[in-house]
Amino acid sequence: MVVQAREGLLTASSVTSVRVLVATAVPAERDAVAKGLPPEYGDVVAAGVGPAAAAAHTAAALARGMYDLVVSAGIGGGFRPDAPVGSLVVADEITAADLGAQTPDGFLPVTELGFGAVTHLPPPSLVRDVAAATGGRAGGVLTVSTVTGSAERAAELRRRHPGALAEAMEGFGVAEAAAAYGLPVLEIRAVSNAVGPRDRGAWRIGDALAALTDAFGKFAPVLESWKRHD
Repeated sequence: MVVQAREGLLTASSVTSVRVLVATAVPAERDAVAKGLPPEYGDVVAAGVGPAAAAAHTAAALARGMYDLVVSAGIGGGFRPDAPVGSLVVADEITAADLGAQTPDGFLPVTELGFGAVTHLPPPSLVRDVAAATGGRAGGVLTVSTVTGSAERAAELRRRHPGALAEAMEGFGVAEAAAAYGLPVLEIRAVSNAVGPRDRGAWRIGDALAALTDAFGKFAPVLESWKRHD
């Protein structure tokens, strides 16, 4: 493991040609990823729940190491019928879906108020290759601070973001930290439940965690190919 890269004593290429920081929300997700990802390819941290915690702890981890790519990973909700329970989603857009203002005419994203950004775009070739290697589906992943719990809100989110396949709580925060360090970002979500009315009896958390492990077991060759050609 490289621990002295910022002092110039070692470089990431001393171990492997690419190093990745994977940020999950909770330890169960961290452990699932770590089972699949060879340790020489980087580090996996549980950065906390929600975009603020994810951004803060991801930025702190980036300050301690040297990485080529940052990945937000974990389980999440899938929009039916495009991302059923058990499927894997690789984000081609990471969007903060509730960062903005509610107005009499509906929701306005913060960008329409003249501030900031609401979307980060992962490298298209990496999205394509990870989706192909893992059997995942490429599409938008929405970051929300409040998980959707009704059919009405699920429908509104799909109306505003027709390309969205999944919803989670950390991706945009991780992407903001990556952007602050000038690094590309990726988000991978294993679908444990449908976005909409909360039916805990229908959740498949164990299956989703197993899908994460399987996905990251296929990740290293894709990383090597991407680093060589992008």
